[in-house]
Amino acid sequence: MTDHPPPPPPRYCADPRRGGRFEDCSPLCALLSVLFLLVATGYLIWRATTFNQEHLVFSWLVYAAEVYGVLVAAVHIFIMWRLTQREAPEPEAGRTVDVFVTCFNEPVSMLRRTLMLARDMDYPHETWLLDDGNRPEMRELARSLGVWYLCRTSNEHAKAGNLNHALERTGGELIALFDADHAPGRDFLVRTLGYFRDPAVAFVQTPQEFFNLDSFQHRLRRRTRRLWTEQSLFFKVIQRGKDYWNAAFFCGTCAVVRRSALEEIGGFATGTVTEDLHTSLRLHKAGYRSVYHAQALAFGIAPAQVTPFLVQRVRWGQGAMQVLRQEDVLFTPRLSAAQKLNYLASMTTYFDGWQKGLFWLAPAIVLLTGWLPIDASGWVFLCWFVPYFVLSICVFEELSRGYGSWLYAEQYNFARFAAFIRATLGLVFGPVRFNVTDKSFSPRRRVLLQVLPQALLLAFNLLAIVWALYRSSQQPYLPPYALYFNLAWVGTNLLCGWQLTRHFLSTEAHHHRSDYRFDMPLPLVLLPEAGAAETPPQEALVIENVSPGGCRVVGLLPPALAQGRSVRAAVMLPSGLQPVRLVPVAGPQADGEGAQQTASVRCRLEWPDTRARNQMELMLYGNDLQWQLQELNERGTTPTDWLGGRFLAPDHGARAHWGVCDVQVGSAQGPHTLLGLLPLQEQAPRRLILFEPVAEGASLKLSLRTRAGWRRVTARAGHVVPLRSTAGTFYACTLEQARQAVALGTAAPSQEEPPCPPAILTA
Repeated sequence: MTDHPPPPPPRYCADPRRGGRFEDCSPLCALLSVLFLLVATGYLIWRATTFNQEHLVFSWLVYAAEVYGVLVAAVHIFIMWRLTQREAPEPEAGRTVDVFVTCFNEPVSMLRRTLMLARDMDYPHETWLLDDGNRPEMRELARSLGVWYLCRTSNEHAKAGNLNHALERTGGELIALFDADHAPGRDFLVRTLGYFRDPAVAFVQTPQEFFNLDSFQHRLRRRTRRLWTEQSLFFKVIQRGKDYWNAAFFCGTCAVVRRSALEEIGGFATGTVTEDLHTSLRLHKAGYRSVYHAQALAFGIAPAQVTPFLVQRVRWGQGAMQVLRQEDVLFTPRLSAAQKLNYLASMTTYFDGWQKGLFWLAPAIVLLTGWLPIDASGWVFLCWFVPYFVLSICVFEELSRGYGSWLYAEQYNFARFAAFIRATLGLVFGPVRFNVTDKSFSPRRRVLLQVLPQALLLAFNLLAIVWALYRSSQQPYLPPYALYFNLAWVGTNLLCGWQLTRHFLSTEAHHHRSDYRFDMPLPLVLLPEAGAAETPPQEALVIENVSPGGCRVVGLLPPALAQGRSVRAAVMLPSGLQPVRLVPVAGPQADGEGAQQTASVRCRLEWPDTRARNQMELMLYGNDLQWQLQELNERGTTPTDWLGGRFLAPDHGARAHWGVCDVQVGSAQGPHTLLGLLPLQEQAPRRLILFEPVAEGASLKLSLRTRAGWRRVTARAGHVVPLRSTAGTFYACTLEQARQAVALGTAAPSQEEPPCPPAILTA
């Protein structure tokens, strides 16, 4: 199988005024955008002549929603036309940096790993735990990890007040900010501090990335390894477009802020529940510049279920309405026209809820009542509407550079519309209370209340179809084109709602663990029990679905595990072998078929000391290892890709299972042996995971034992990519000219084929 050719590289242009290069939209994107604006303008002019005088209010509402949609599309074309492409400057030595980790009621385990990773970042700094919950266990946690601790007796102004309280008691020139769940990588400060060479830069924002890929806002297709995230469009594209106009805003975490700039505006903005947006607006009004570094350098927890997802969006929307009420955005002379447009787009995006809600109601209203919002011939309507509609989708897909996915976006528009409507009411009503996003699981009653508007709307659309089919069978009450068009519209709405409902039910059903399981393989070897007379067979296994507290053991299971008894073992991490006890929590299961069939058993991990557990946490969190090991791709197909023949995502087949292999590396200094991980189902494997680097072009001999017998593969080392974590580095090596030298069989290995990989025993 060969993958389709990669997309053409983006067109970059130099722009010294904005600190580097920018990515211009493609010629096709420019053509589609101009064509869309022309067609949309013509469509709206024509639509203004088609109001149904018998149902004028309904006609005006539908037309207003269409006008709003075109205006939003035009603003997005402006914002996403050019995207900054920044290279991180080298940081200056000698800067003083305070790292603030804020918390209120989050669990100790979450804060523990965030503080460890924040403490271990490269570049000298001091780490502070800002505890707004004033909990003794947080004070003890800070002491045990060697970080500073601050708390206060009141929670005035919520998170903003907590940060301002710390500002008064610390003195670092720069302040790095992380929420309780966002664990940074080792190079976070190294990648961001260099931008502060420019004294006009007030803050550097990085993307908010999330490691729990089974959350409500993630959609993962394992066969194509395509990952779509509800926030990808914002952090991968929109923020870069805002950055071009010096309008990227501070998102509250994964950022570095200049203390002197904060002091000039009176500290973090208070009086709203979105202190991040509010603070960045005031900094831009004060004449400061912002930088968006579009590389994920910290990883947090996305809301696992629909309830915290929607509650979070309501809070963001209510905060945006508060900022819109309190700050003069439109008429202030202290913002450029482009900055005003960018901020207004961010704050008014929550009015989308009214438009989307109307578009979900309108066709059902037509089918139930017979009211038509358009008084025009069916063919004339289609001649105007179809080009406008198709162009709007193409422009969205092309401008989003593959991160948008119109189909997924519409599903989440349906999920959010009621939350957005509720949020916009904050423009009229008074202040709201700041609520921390819940990372735990919601009671069923609360979940049902959150999705009640969506359920009622789906039932309303279904009722409309049933009624329309029944009434039209009795006698015609709508023109045929209107009946068929609205039936198709309602059917599309129901299909979209059903797809979202399936995902919603899936996320509600399978979240039963306290810790997320990372889908990544690690080698493991059994160790003898203390005082045991016999040594267990030296069999190398693989653990998958890993968390600090549990895993799934895969491979030729030893009798003890198969019989449900705990065993001593050592797991191979980039920092070396770490001892652990495996305690089975379920019986063995069979995975795969035929020669690739393996057995697996779910186990609890019991660590002998905190140091060993710390190494596992430092390896799992604060990085994108699981993305790279699974070869996940967040970019989808754009119209340019379709025209270039890249219209099918490669099918990678079933989920990969890995085996531990012995890697003999030939070199001028003589052969030596390493430990590796190899996909089991690939006869001619194309990838190898190592714990030590090899030279490109080196000859490799791989020995792997499977259920069907021994397997030998010869290959040459291709490109070697380091996969870094705070605990150490993996190496992903592509295999060239790979071929199976010995077929699968049950014959005993020769002297040259050791019965188990010696590398794991001597590492």
